[in-house]
Amino acid sequence: MGELFSRRIAGYGVTLPMYRVMAALWETGDQRLGDLAAMTTIEISTLSRLVGEMKRRGLVTRARLKDNGRTVAINLTPKGRTLVEELIPIAIHFEEVAVRDFPSKSISDLKSVLAEIYESLKSLEPEIEEANKVRKAAKTKA
Repeated sequence: MGELFSRRIAGYGVTLPMYRVMAALWETGDQRLGDLAAMTTIEISTLSRLVGEMKRRGLVTRARLKDNGRTVAINLTPKGRTLVEELIPIAIHFEEVAVRDFPSKSISDLKSVLAEIYESLKSLEPEIEEANKVRKAAKTKA
């Protein structure tokens, strides 16, 4: 579905990760990079580069928060808002087509199971961090 949607929105000059960022910001603005990474499941370093590209294209802004000068808030520009509002109906259509032959109970169950799987996978994060520390330490010794 992601690959098909990517092909569908390519004519707008937008990638799937860009759409995910814009949709998340459309839903909730004033996002810090870390919060946006959690919402979009995009790694922070990748997201930082992506947001930089989106800023260059005039789709998002980065501004320091007034109450916390160390924190940068990311928001849609009017151009970004207009674009995502044009893309959201396409995304909704893709979801409707994907599940049109399923009863609503099955769709609800599927979404619940996927959310549970996603939550379970979070428990791997400490394991990954530990493995990377061990690998980095081994490289340093070598």
